Amino acid sequence: MALSRNLLAGLTNSIWSALIGLAVVPFYLKYLGIEAYGLIGFFVTTQAVLSLLDMGLAPTINREVARCSASGDLREAGKLLHTLAVIYWVMAGVIALLMVLLAPLIAEYWLQSKQLPIETITHTVMLMGLVVAFRWPIGLYQGALIGAHRLTISSGINIVMTTISSLGAVSILAFVSPTVEAFFIWQACLGLLYAFVIRGAAWQVIGRLNKTRFDVEQFKNIWRFSVGISGIALSAIVLTQLDKLILSKTLDLEAFGHYMLATTIGGGLYLLIMPVYNIIYPRFSSLVAAGSIKDLGEMYRVMTRLFTSVLFPIAMALAFGAKDFVIVWTGDPAIALTIAPIISLLVLGTALHGVMFFPYALQLAYGMTRLPLTINTILMVVLVPLTIFLSLKYGALGGGISWLVLHVFYLLIGTWLTHRQLLKGTGMTWLYHDVFIPLCVSGMVGLIGLYINRNVEYSTSETLIFSVILALIATLLSFAIMPNETRNLILPRIRRAK
Repeated sequence: MALSRNLLAGLTNSIWSALIGLAVVPFYLKYLGIEAYGLIGFFVTTQAVLSLLDMGLAPTINREVARCSASGDLREAGKLLHTLAVIYWVMAGVIALLMVLLAPLIAEYWLQSKQLPIETITHTVMLMGLVVAFRWPIGLYQGALIGAHRLTISSGINIVMTTISSLGAVSILAFVSPTVEAFFIWQACLGLLYAFVIRGAAWQVIGRLNKTRFDVEQFKNIWRFSVGISGIALSAIVLTQLDKLILSKTLDLEAFGHYMLATTIGGGLYLLIMPVYNIIYPRFSSLVAAGSIKDLGEMYRVMTRLFTSVLFPIAMALAFGAKDFVIVWTGDPAIALTIAPIISLLVLGTALHGVMFFPYALQLAYGMTRLPLTINTILMVVLVPLTIFLSLKYGALGGGISWLVLHVFYLLIGTWLTHRQLLKGTGMTWLYHDVFIPLCVSGMVGLIGLYINRNVEYSTSETLIFSVILALIATLLSFAIMPNETRNLILPRIRRAK
């Protein structure tokens, strides 16, 4: 019951956040313009790069709280949470100072603008530093809540704060000041409020300590796992943000704004992926801690098949109707024509990446940080030169191609290396039955849809409806051809969830 409730809360949070996020973009374009939206895209990339300073502490508190929850001693996790919170708030100050010092250099030598003055860009980058700093501790407290299986609380807070942040930003731009500086001032204020609200919620769940002090021993107990996670994060940032970093330098802000619009839609799949990951990671950790390896293997396969039977059809529908979706979303056919091919590539790559969150959660549940770091290192050696070449040669489209190629490689090599050590004997079964078959079903339905679409003239709204119908057909077919052994594992779990 708790599992289904948390999953529902996570999905509700993701869907609502996606709807709000998509709804406000046309207003941002209206009041700020595409160049200023490029600055917002640069902020998103900067925030991802600066997440390296997290040093793996958010995933660590997630894992440790989950383990303490399994043993029934959340108070012990409180000592670690307080120690890590001290580190987080100090790092927030460092980030703010770092961005303020680097802002003039970034504005003059990195970002290229045809319309915005350097002073505006400089002030905006400084404000970005404040937003990142104020929001910095949120990840730690979210990790604690998720580890305690309180995704309902974390999701509820995020829904409220995201709504206020987005709708408030539009109101500020419409009625106060239609400037990018005003946008980031509002985001900074809301970021600080969000941090304090979720901090209070986390301590309410964990239980406040009678005595609070920075405990070096607590940090010593987790530093190896944390350093391993930090190494994984470094390699992951290179793999997932390299295209954006290169394009933010090689493209002007208008073209980069187009690319970031495409990534907004392509990355929309993470709004489905991350709630599922936030469910399976602490659950896998609890099962490993309890020694329930059989249950772990069953849950690993069941959740993957359910997930891919929904994820791949959605990805196919987004790729199929990308141009028409952007027309409805922005009201600009020219932008839609420019970014539709990029969206299709990004969506397909993101869907494959979403599948690999299952082996990744399995690796972390066992505390095996060296394995994902090894996988990421191999991917970097092979694909970083490819990403640089494609991005420089083909621009935004090259970034999309590199994203898709990256995750095809990741699916193949990551599956092989993971299942050589963990849940031995399930790797090929998992890849074929739970990943490859749903992928092929969605692919074939999508190709049939393309053939029909080329021979029949559809309006924009009709194409979008047709995309949804194709997704539903692919989902139903994927469930219909599900192997009996997987179906036999799923049904008892559904009954227990009810």
